[in-house]
Amino acid sequence: MLRYIQNMGRSFMLPVAVLPAAAILLGVGYAIDPDGWGENNLAAAILINAGNAILDHLAMIFAVGLAFGMSKDKSGAAALSGLVSFLVVITLLGQDAVAMYTGASADAVDPAFGVIENNVLIGIITGLIAAALYNRFSDVKLPEYLAFFSGRRAVPIIASFVMIFVSLILYFVWPFLYGALVSFGEGILGLGAAGAGIYGFANRLLIPTGLHHALNSIFWWETVGINDIPNFLSGTGEQGITGRYQAGFFPIMMFGLPGAALAMYHTAKSKYKKAAASMLLTLALTSFLTGVTEPMEFSFMFLAPVLYVVHALLTGVSMFIAASFEWTAGFGFSAGLIDMLLSLNNPIANQPWMLLVQGLVFFVLYYFIFRALIPVMDLKTPGRDDSIVSTEGETVDSDDVQVRESSADDKYTQKADKLLVGLGGKENIDTIDYCTTRLRINVNDDSKVDEGQLKSAGVHGVVRPGKNNIQVVVGTEVEHVAEEMKKLV
Repeated sequence: MLRYIQNMGRSFMLPVAVLPAAAILLGVGYAIDPDGWGENNLAAAILINAGNAILDHLAMIFAVGLAFGMSKDKSGAAALSGLVSFLVVITLLGQDAVAMYTGASADAVDPAFGVIENNVLIGIITGLIAAALYNRFSDVKLPEYLAFFSGRRAVPIIASFVMIFVSLILYFVWPFLYGALVSFGEGILGLGAAGAGIYGFANRLLIPTGLHHALNSIFWWETVGINDIPNFLSGTGEQGITGRYQAGFFPIMMFGLPGAALAMYHTAKSKYKKAAASMLLTLALTSFLTGVTEPMEFSFMFLAPVLYVVHALLTGVSMFIAASFEWTAGFGFSAGLIDMLLSLNNPIANQPWMLLVQGLVFFVLYYFIFRALIPVMDLKTPGRDDSIVSTEGETVDSDDVQVRESSADDKYTQKADKLLVGLGGKENIDTIDYCTTRLRINVNDDSKVDEGQLKSAGVHGVVRPGKNNIQVVVGTEVEHVAEEMKKLV
């Protein structure tokens, strides 16, 4: 079950990866016409409408993306099955269709059916069912006279019929489920700034497991009515409120973690400083510019877990402060400088520059807290352990730091080869997949996995979320490494 949830979290990254396109289109459109939002400028109108085209169909995008991502061989037929499944359900359970079934007016139909068309949870449900159908029936062989419809071609057809029964079940279940979710959302909203703080703290604590994606879906999408990211990007909602589940991340990712990196550099042993600096600078810049924090977090998460708990607490505090003062900004990808710049012209952003001021405060907090705790508790952060990681990704002894000169392709191939050795060899590999920064590997025998060998390849961390399931935090180059591993296998 845990493995399934983690695979689902990985699959979330495909539809989420579409959001930066919406953020850029809308951000540039708002910058061109900050007052009319397209009414005063044709180019702005085109860009804003193009961005909203993505946001208005997020549920469909999730259905297709999850069906594709959860399928056993990442087939286009699975994605098509997800689309078919979603369309059948929203058509059969649309407000007008339900009114026809019951003989009531559309206004008298349960409001749960009025929001089903772009509810991300419906997209998730239909996408997962479509993927399950694909995995079960894509290899089915039909008699020769029906052979054209065998295998993958059969799945969208099967899905269209299965979804009639799914729709029948949802007809009775969806109003209660939606009502419960709305109550939960209203409860979180009722906590105000404290709710944002609790969410921020839980978000960071779940990072090691990869389950933070499931938590994010509640606050960021149209699942319980909060819909924080699409509402912010499209300029709808309430100024000072919409964006509160995003804003507090900016001070942490742009300033807090770089402050922690500086503290780790200053507390590194003198003979390790040069090599530690090259690694920490790269991780800090990645966090500051893009908001991708996992490589930085995994550099101390397991070496010094007390620091990670402090980091989670400070994230919750940052979310609480930003929400309390109603300073809001949003993102299409993550809370880095790029998304901050795009937020500045968003009509619903509220004093986003104050998040930069808050960030400077958190830079100081992270620096002094980390600098105080590391030597007092003798924490083995980068530069204080027996080995460090060079910028080229190799773990080397600090007395003999060398930079290997090789092409980018050779670098990825060599890292992939080292990782395969650490994972017990090609014959021990079941499946290879990846998300934003992690390799997600299923092995046949996890006793053959050598974490020391994996870390010698220059990875930022190794997680064992379940039996025979290994997650290796590679960083933003993970896609290239994964593809090289697949070639070697």
